[in-house]
Amino acid sequence: MGSFISEDDIEQAILAKLQEPSFKYDILKCDPDPAKREDLNDGTGRTSKSQCVLPEVMRTAIFRLNPNIDADILNKIIRELCQDYSAKDIVTANYELYRKIRNGIKVNVRRNGKDSFDFVKLVDFRQPENNTFTAVSQMWIKGNPYYRRPDILIFINGMPMVFIELKNSTVKVREAYDVNLTNYKKDIPNLFAFNQICVLSNGLETRLGALGATYEYFFEWLKVESEKEKVDRKALRKVSQASDSSVKYFIEGLLDKSNLIDYIENFILFQNGANKIIAKNHQFLGVNNLIEALKHRKDLQGKLGVFWHTQGSGKSFSMVMFVRKVRKTMDGNFTFLVITDREDLDKQIVKNFIRTEVIGKNDECQPKNGRQLRDYLTKNKPIIFSMIHKFKESVKIFL
Repeated sequence: MGSFISEDDIEQAILAKLQEPSFKYDILKCDPDPAKREDLNDGTGRTSKSQCVLPEVMRTAIFRLNPNIDADILNKIIRELCQDYSAKDIVTANYELYRKIRNGIKVNVRRNGKDSFDFVKLVDFRQPENNTFTAVSQMWIKGNPYYRRPDILIFINGMPMVFIELKNSTVKVREAYDVNLTNYKKDIPNLFAFNQICVLSNGLETRLGALGATYEYFFEWLKVESEKEKVDRKALRKVSQASDSSVKYFIEGLLDKSNLIDYIENFILFQNGANKIIAKNHQFLGVNNLIEALKHRKDLQGKLGVFWHTQGSGKSFSMVMFVRKVRKTMDGNFTFLVITDREDLDKQIVKNFIRTEVIGKNDECQPKNGRQLRDYLTKNKPIIFSMIHKFKESVKIFL
């Protein structure tokens, strides 16, 4: 066992890292004194202690990102975003807000004397530096009935998207889930309306999970740039400095502004609008490697490589994430062909694409035989699912 690392050591190491030139987050340290919990002069600009957004940061960012949208429209949207979501089903609110964050908010506008529509951007996914990233520590939030004070919250354009709960190195990470996160979701559900990632750490071990996930689905993030990186987990459990602890991999790998924006846009899924799924370390790296190969497919002569998964490591969700990212970020009229060798696997993959809203229930995307498969491939269908035996008939695929 390494030397004792306090919760405060880890917190200060995270904040110090996020202040470095390579990150350039805005840092706000609130007063943790319980006597100050009702004081609105904490630097957050909130109008009440139950509010969980940074309203002035949000206002400035949304006006900056939408210079061509009327101010009255933007002010109305900001008021709606700043509402208290505690009375709503927080899972539903989280799903609806995620769609707005990812896709923008459709609004009616009048231009050149004609009625039209536009989309209000809440986040600039193409230029990460256009967004405002704020790390806030020890922010008191009034719940029902208790006040709660998360260790660190990461805000993007004033919206709290990353929750970080810390423990001393002598305390098991599981306690941060069973006690802190569980109580926070019960007492201050308003905080989690915008949440995209929950992080639990005692320095020696850092785990990430989605809102609503059980502890068993929280996972480590230990590779920063490449799947080939080797991490000595035993040595990591013995570190004596917070700056060398497991949180550094999470910070360097996911709190980089470009990576965090990419992750939120392309690596978060909802099944049936309720069950939230976020990408694991290998999925984020693997899908992005595949995206890079696709960008250079001419140089690679159409050979994009192999994305290898172990059993149960989320193959179909990696496929969904890849398709969604290509559609959202790349120009081109792509057809995705998913080939399997088992009927149960084929059905499972199709269901996952439907449940995550990548395809509709009535989309014709499963050819009955090789002849229909060949026909589908000539019609620029966006996605096709086929069993491998349907290739008995001659089918030529052009890349």
